[in-house]
Amino acid sequence: MKIITAKQAAELVQPGDNILVSGSGGGHGVPEAILEAIETRFLETGAPGKLCLIHAVGIGDRKLKGAARFRHPGMLKRSITGALVDSPPLVDLARDGLIESYTLPQGVISQLTREMAAGRPGVITKTGLHTFVDPRQLGARQSATATEDLVELVTIGGEEWLRFKPLPLDIVLIRGTTADEAGNVTMEHEAIPGEMLSSAQAGRRQGAAVVVQVKRLAKCGTLNARQVKIPGIMVDYIVVDPDQKQTYATDYNPSFSGEMRVPMGAMQTLPFGDRKIVARRAAMELVPGAICNLGAGISTGISTVAAEEHILDQVTLTNEQGFIGGAPATGVDSGAALNYDAVVDQPYQFDFYDGGGLDIAFLSFAEVDPEGNVNVSRFGDKIVGIGGFVNISQNARKVVFSGTFTSGGLAIQSGDGRLQIVTEGRHSKFVSSIQQICYNAPFAASQGRKALFVTERAVFEVNEHGFEVIEVAPGIDLEQEVLARMAFKPKISAHLKLMDARIFKSEPMDLKADMAKAPQQARVPRRSI
Repeated sequence: MKIITAKQAAELVQPGDNILVSGSGGGHGVPEAILEAIETRFLETGAPGKLCLIHAVGIGDRKLKGAARFRHPGMLKRSITGALVDSPPLVDLARDGLIESYTLPQGVISQLTREMAAGRPGVITKTGLHTFVDPRQLGARQSATATEDLVELVTIGGEEWLRFKPLPLDIVLIRGTTADEAGNVTMEHEAIPGEMLSSAQAGRRQGAAVVVQVKRLAKCGTLNARQVKIPGIMVDYIVVDPDQKQTYATDYNPSFSGEMRVPMGAMQTLPFGDRKIVARRAAMELVPGAICNLGAGISTGISTVAAEEHILDQVTLTNEQGFIGGAPATGVDSGAALNYDAVVDQPYQFDFYDGGGLDIAFLSFAEVDPEGNVNVSRFGDKIVGIGGFVNISQNARKVVFSGTFTSGGLAIQSGDGRLQIVTEGRHSKFVSSIQQICYNAPFAASQGRKALFVTERAVFEVNEHGFEVIEVAPGIDLEQEVLARMAFKPKISAHLKLMDARIFKSEPMDLKADMAKAPQQARVPRRSI
């Protein structure tokens, strides 16, 4: 193991290399100093070019950091990731066909690092069947130049599965907190665990250079062996960046790293508005003992609502990055968590999700068609990507999709128990057809899974009657402000009711009292005494 500078690490990269990079979202676990050095080298020398960049989920500040450092013409040939939304310049390159762009499920890429580490033939899973990831649809492609098949349909035991193929690696760039002189790495200040160990193991098996960026260097033999996350035998080079931040927005928050727990009253609450209204109605689906996932976007507000209503201890919230319990962080630090009970590596979290471990998944939606199929990944030239959406939505027992009814300028007035639409959004999210299927409603229904759609003005359900409106907000005209704004005609429940008026008042709803009356989440019977 050698200690090198970020500039020297950048010089290891050769034209055409496949680079696996750690991290999530807004700088969580991202080896930013090395990425910046690679960008600087390219701008100064024109090399290395035609690179393939691989990362499990979007990394970037939605401006010019993270994956966006590879935006320069000729620098990037291929992008393989769960999401592009955090690096807008790469969206432009994919849209214009200037790079080969694939957005695979976040869980699949994460698990693939572990399968590659063991030399197995990729990830074989049902995750992605009958979605745009399925090779019978788009095979996860987001650009016309992406012609290689990274996923194939296979039949095992008479059942359909998808096989996601292993990816060749030349450079692995990951991050920790402290390294000793032998290259052993701990992660005590990191906001997420990611798939750091699996990535290092995959790189070692393929003969790739494994480079770890850390904040500080320790004398050999002084690290607590039980805290070493990446053994030195897996590491070729260490880059020390004393200015390394926990995330792009946060220098260091000890609650993110589990060093301390914060009072729930100290958690920032959502301002009263359409997002809080949606999060409140979604939170009403929580039941005692439920194991849940909170997806990105509007659904992250459910954790702050649950904290405000003092019901966090009644449920177990999780997120894709590996946190179990506590409250997933919101805003620019989304992906981290507060007051969690446990944290596991990301591939193992997705094993739990894929195995049906979630009782309820709370996810966002952007477009819905008459069957209840959902698109969150692409809208015309706007490419978002899929993140962990497919793993979560396809395997949870129940999915609550949350979002405003329209987008683009929506303004509401509320606070007195009723809802008034002041300015209607320009675009309805309920459309006649969607560009990419990310959630296949008929397939989910065939497996006995339930789906609910929560908006600020109405609630819909996919059931034996089809796509059906089951609730409408007080003050809303069902015909003019709901049905007339949809590109298709939903069924209207024979038991249509008003949404709870408490949702539309600024004071807390006292969900704790509701939770005390609710039955426990049903569990599959297990052996007991």
